Amino acid sequence: QVQLVESGGGLVQPGGSLRLSCVASGSIFSINDMGWYRQAPGKQRELVAVSTGGGAIRYVDSVKGRFTISRDNAKNTMYLQMNSLKPDDTAVYYCYAFMGLYRYWGQGTQVTVSS
Repeated sequence: QVQLVESGGGLVQPGGSLRLSCVASGSIFSINDMGWYRQAPGKQRELVAVSTGGGAIRYVDSVKGRFTISRDNAKNTMYLQMNSLKPDDTAVYYCYAFMGLYRYWGQGTQVTVSS
């Protein structure tokens, strides 16, 4: 079994910052792509950022220049540094990791941007 656990969400004012973490544990083997999705109330789940096993990084246009995805492979941990947060960033953020043919998901962490 593989578990992904997110942390770091919370309430922040517009313009503020948060750093999300996603730690993988259990029967881990050869993690390939990792990334973050988010889902706001009443909206479809949206891919926010991807870090591929080959080292490529991609972002959805709405977060470019504000969010940074990174990985510490030695710790099986991925981060999402979120700066200049906007109310539109309010959502539940989910991390995922591909290992072999399977994609594993975290349970989600709430990010609320509000004054």
